[in-house]
Amino acid sequence: MQRWPVVLFLAWVCLLFFAGIGLFMSGFLLTRIELASSSSCSDPLVPPPWERQSLPPGSCWAPQRFSKAVLIIIDALHFEFARFDPAKVSPLPYENKLGVLYQLATSQPRHARLYRFRADPPTATMQRIKGLTTGSLPTFIDVGSNFASYAIQEDNLLAQLVQNGRRVVFMGDDTWEGLFPKKFFRSYFFPSFNVKDLHTVDDGILQHLYPTVDSGEWDVLIAHFLGVDHCGHKHGPDHPEMAKKLTQMNEMLRSLVDHLGNDTLLLVAGDHGMTETGDHGGDSEKEVNAALFVYSRTPLFGSGPPEEPETIPQVNLVPTVALLLGVPIPYSNIGEVMAELFSGDGDTVSAALQQLSVYHINAKQVDRFLQSYSLVAQDLPAEQLQHLQELFSSAVEEHTQLLAQVQGTMLVPPELESRLGGLIGRFQRYLREARAVCTQSWARFHPLRMVGGCILIASSCLLCYMASELAASSHSFYRSCLLYPLLWGLVGAALLGLAHVFTQEGLDLLLVSSWAAAASQLGFFWHWWAWLGLAFPMGILFFRCGAMFSDSFVVAEARVTPFLLASLVMLLVGKLHWDGRLTVPEGPKQQLLGFSSYRREIWYLLCLVAMLLVCVRLSSFFHQCREEIPQCRPSVFLSPLASLRSTRAKNLFYLLCVALLAGLVYAVQSWLRHYGNLNSSDPLVLFVRWGFPLVVLCIACYWAVASSADDSLGKLQELVQVAVIVFPWAVYGLASVGLLLLLCNPMTVFAKDTRESAGSIVTPYLGVPSSEVDFLHVIPQIYKRMQESQKNRLERGSCRATVAAYGLGSVYSAALVIALTLLGFLLMLLHSERLSFAFLLLFMEAFVLLHIHTSIPISSPFSVPWYAVISWILAASQFFYSTGHQPIFPAIHWNAAFVGFHLDHSTNFLPAVLVGANTFASHILFAVGCPLLLLWPFVCEMSSSQKKKPKKESREELQEVEEHMMEMRLRESPEKFSTALLRLGLKYLFVLGAQLLACVCAAMILRRHLMVWKVFAPKFLFESLGFVVSSICLLLGISLVMRVDCAVSTWFSQLRLR
Repeated sequence: MQRWPVVLFLAWVCLLFFAGIGLFMSGFLLTRIELASSSSCSDPLVPPPWERQSLPPGSCWAPQRFSKAVLIIIDALHFEFARFDPAKVSPLPYENKLGVLYQLATSQPRHARLYRFRADPPTATMQRIKGLTTGSLPTFIDVGSNFASYAIQEDNLLAQLVQNGRRVVFMGDDTWEGLFPKKFFRSYFFPSFNVKDLHTVDDGILQHLYPTVDSGEWDVLIAHFLGVDHCGHKHGPDHPEMAKKLTQMNEMLRSLVDHLGNDTLLLVAGDHGMTETGDHGGDSEKEVNAALFVYSRTPLFGSGPPEEPETIPQVNLVPTVALLLGVPIPYSNIGEVMAELFSGDGDTVSAALQQLSVYHINAKQVDRFLQSYSLVAQDLPAEQLQHLQELFSSAVEEHTQLLAQVQGTMLVPPELESRLGGLIGRFQRYLREARAVCTQSWARFHPLRMVGGCILIASSCLLCYMASELAASSHSFYRSCLLYPLLWGLVGAALLGLAHVFTQEGLDLLLVSSWAAAASQLGFFWHWWAWLGLAFPMGILFFRCGAMFSDSFVVAEARVTPFLLASLVMLLVGKLHWDGRLTVPEGPKQQLLGFSSYRREIWYLLCLVAMLLVCVRLSSFFHQCREEIPQCRPSVFLSPLASLRSTRAKNLFYLLCVALLAGLVYAVQSWLRHYGNLNSSDPLVLFVRWGFPLVVLCIACYWAVASSADDSLGKLQELVQVAVIVFPWAVYGLASVGLLLLLCNPMTVFAKDTRESAGSIVTPYLGVPSSEVDFLHVIPQIYKRMQESQKNRLERGSCRATVAAYGLGSVYSAALVIALTLLGFLLMLLHSERLSFAFLLLFMEAFVLLHIHTSIPISSPFSVPWYAVISWILAASQFFYSTGHQPIFPAIHWNAAFVGFHLDHSTNFLPAVLVGANTFASHILFAVGCPLLLLWPFVCEMSSSQKKKPKKESREELQEVEEHMMEMRLRESPEKFSTALLRLGLKYLFVLGAQLLACVCAAMILRRHLMVWKVFAPKFLFESLGFVVSSICLLLGISLVMRVDCAVSTWFSQLRLR
């Protein structure tokens, strides 16, 4: 069997796809260009000379109104959390808890005001911090670095404060440490990533907040509280813990107000909102609708608040705070100053003049940025830039004329007020249109790279299909399809590298790898160009791929994918009936009997189809909702047992979940025992016997302590906190031991030397069972060469010792089943307890699909038909949704990163692995189990043959037993075996690649679509990551089969030496 060529060829094909994904992503998800320029006090944006004389010392651009400012960021402070409605008699847990804001706003209307603070998506914490400090818009791809924060190089508010000698003190979320290194006069950072920890960050801030405020050794104090956000992630907003956390914030603000001086500005802001389930990251109304509260002991506003709170974008906070504190506005800001905060105590005209002055400064700064940006980038439309320039020029010209007339006292107050109001409106229009243009245009695309990525992925799909057809017909396949293309790729990469050297340009590794991939594909197609006429008989797959261009389909994919899977199986049965492959030839009796004309196997097949439909239907109960479907309600099974308030319901669900785990272990052990794979005393077999129940026990104990962690008190609380860490690590350790045993010695075969009587080579029944081996009803599997030798000896009348090998006929499948069971344990540990129901359905549906595949007659057992591969991948997609996931960022289960970890992670690699395993659990299981599609028909050969076997003589029985080679038939034809594995892997990659290609094309063609960042871009990212995970796990599954084959060869070699 050619093991390495198969793995290397599949790995090469995977790398081709990876290169295409990387090339497309580099063109589709480019970030906007960040300018290195920064503002300074000497910039020519200051007011006219006659106004400049009124600037007090230490002020830049505008008079400083406050010498100190306190910014309190309450993470995930939704506007409804801050609003207070005294008419509500029975408020929800998150309502009417911040009463201090309402009291200040009503008792001092000119000192305090509440705003709707609208966040720009993506609503991840790091992107919101960037927006709150730079006044710019983070791009979509920045959400991927939310937990690997890079220092902000762009001009920002903190840089301006430090540059102008202000002392900035920070306490709270340690995300700020990575974004603003060495920018703080004093800092108190606390770990932020553990979303289950509601109190560490908040309690740490409260320990330092009041002493720091009273000390006066600061100019700007920033405190970032995380308890509300973490409470939403853990419990959701509608939970008593949220009421406790908001009440704590209310008391903190009440005490803080008493410690403030008259020269201090207080800002209380939420960086984003949260959904009904406590998540955020997207752009739904609940996620972008945060709150902002402004307060000062001195009057801030010239009039009372409006009836309904005003909505302002978050980027407006940056220019407002900068000018209030007397520092320059950051260079790349596109926000609009909140002019009402500059009204002062004067009359209407003086207030309007002050507002007009800050608008003028703000507009000049935005115009300077747009001009600088348009010189280095071409993504802002020239027509719109020209329009904005005209608006700005006319407003500035009128402003100059108006100021000259005011200085000459040529206008009476009524006329002056009218003109001031109109001019303020023109500046507002300019600033808002400028922001709108930037918002619409800051998705910079690289069309050539996008097209190149699409072509590379499409050609990789074509290569997979062609290679899967060619592998069975070419004797020099590996040399012509692997060696020559690799040489072409190396030559192409070398030529591109030399071109970069001679042109003295920087070497782009992504371009080099993409060029090498394209060159290697060219080498393949150059050799096999004559096979390009192959047809694609896969209508349902292409229907699914074509529907990727519809945002409605992507939104409703959780319901459409199960429908496609059920339709595929039903249409397959209908086609078999149409072709007459389900009926026997009709005679006179069969015509009268009607249904008896069908083969007996059809009823078994129909039962399997019915079981599949039941599994598909039940799996729909474990769904997550998208914001685009407002009538949808998320499944109750997604929430952990700790969220249940009823102790009786919690205990009942807990017992059911543990029973499901025990049932899974019993089913796996029964299957292995039935085929004789639990008879030996090897370490792996002993681990399956005793290690599996121990893993279940550890998971059950973890679920027990995790569901009651919030209810324990005192020393019991400390023990629970330890147990929550210990039990997951026990599961990790046991699963790792099991996988290592599987890799070291995957053989689950028991060989027994016996003394046989003439006429049979099967271990006979010798009366009362003397061992478990004799008791079990297992047909021994003997290698054919040994059987022939034994037959010759029996024919000579001799009675010699033979070898009975128990479990040899299912040795490949047994290793895969053990590996899948261990992976299933790990993945169930990373999900909430009640999703174990969904995993049980996953294993049942996979089992049913394998038996449906086995029940349908095929031309060659060494070829897996396309319908089996497509149905297998559709099932993987179906259970992506049925394990509580959606291709959107708010639906990611971040809690998985802390299963077995109490404190923050030291690196981002491990949490990324845990969250990725949780998200793509179904992809992992189905990809690793993909070789079962090839192996299962051989495993089921014994049972299907037993149903047909008539009574025969002893010698005929001997011949019948000899034919039941099961998986050992694969070793009779090692070339066919390796080719079958290669073709199966290529078919799997082709179907995955076709789905990926559809998502890539949809994202490229619809890149200016209204829903591109809401629907198509997240779908592309999740599909790309799913492809990477699936392809790697597919290689691991096939490599495991290769490892078992190597162990079987060694076993036979040792057996011959006996």
